[in-house]
Amino acid sequence: MRIRKTLWSNEAEPVIVIMAVLLLLGTINVFSSSFVKAATEYNNPYYFLLRHVIWLLIGISVCFVCSRINYHRWRRWLPWFLLFVVASLVAVLFFGNVVNGARRWLSVGGFSFQPAEFAKLLGIFVAANYLAVQVKAGRTIKVWSGPYILMAVVAGLVELEPDMGTACIVFGVPFLMAFTVGIPWKYLKFLLLGALVVIPTLIVSQPYRLERVRVTYDPWSDAQGVGYQAVQSMSTIGSGGFWGMGLGTGVSKYEYLPEAHTDFAFAIFAQEHGYIGVFMVILMFFLLTICCYYIASRAQDLYGQILTIGIMLLVVGQAVGNLFMVSGAFPVVGVPLPFISYGGSSLIVTMASMGILLNVCYHGRKSQSPQSSESIQEESPQEPPSQPAGLHLVK
Repeated sequence: MRIRKTLWSNEAEPVIVIMAVLLLLGTINVFSSSFVKAATEYNNPYYFLLRHVIWLLIGISVCFVCSRINYHRWRRWLPWFLLFVVASLVAVLFFGNVVNGARRWLSVGGFSFQPAEFAKLLGIFVAANYLAVQVKAGRTIKVWSGPYILMAVVAGLVELEPDMGTACIVFGVPFLMAFTVGIPWKYLKFLLLGALVVIPTLIVSQPYRLERVRVTYDPWSDAQGVGYQAVQSMSTIGSGGFWGMGLGTGVSKYEYLPEAHTDFAFAIFAQEHGYIGVFMVILMFFLLTICCYYIASRAQDLYGQILTIGIMLLVVGQAVGNLFMVSGAFPVVGVPLPFISYGGSSLIVTMASMGILLNVCYHGRKSQSPQSSESIQEESPQEPPSQPAGLHLVK
């Protein structure tokens, strides 16, 4: 009798391992990149670390709960989640805390959260629900339909904070989900033309955005002004060399690199761990992408497939955007690096997304056996049995 040995007993295990590795690296980096600022401003070098650990414990709990909730139930709760997100986005415009000229944080009961982060997850749910229905019915996918107009409004509320980077994610991820499923070219070309008009308009509407774009590919032309953060970030990464300066010994966190523990946390990580550490983080996100694709290919239904694609685009897409930003390839925008950057709301949303991903994985394994009565009730009508298995909706 041959016994087949495999590294993983199921598809969820590699996702959990990748998530654990990234969370460990992130927690270490949060302390290393923030203890100078914490000691200077709060007289406690562990200030940010303690807050991060609290959010991390909450995030792990949220991930566990989401992994145990049948992912179809989110379709029932979608109207309530939509109401919460929209109400929070409106409230933050009037009652939000102003930081660096933007209203992005809402304080409730002594805790502050960023409603725009939850809007990212809302976009995935709205798009997955709409696209699954359209594909099953054999109808044409249109991004100017009701759900996408709704997400455009939500993205508009985020832009009013102002936060163009997050607004682009709120609408961009659902659009990429539709693109992955398949949008007719005659509709896609008009949408792309619209983007070519809207995005430049948003950029020129705020002078500082136009300046950031202008210096993106030559930040040294204004190294002490608009290009300062980009120059410091690239210098920080380059100074780490191949092996890095060593944990805790990076010098750029000493008031040289702004936002060293949040949006530019990866630059500090690269300085202290070198290109070896950079390669490890990139490898983790690459492996996570492969895992997401595999989970989507074995998902129970179209909704699970599209939901998995959305989560992959959100988590890995933000990682790519942040890496491009800190390396100077993209203008400076407020896009955190999932698992690594400090930020409670971002961490909670990321962990919730991973929990939903794990639940899709669990149900995908169960679908190999006869469906449970709960699954039959949740997903109606059933997909045609002749439909090929795998990620068949991708064109």
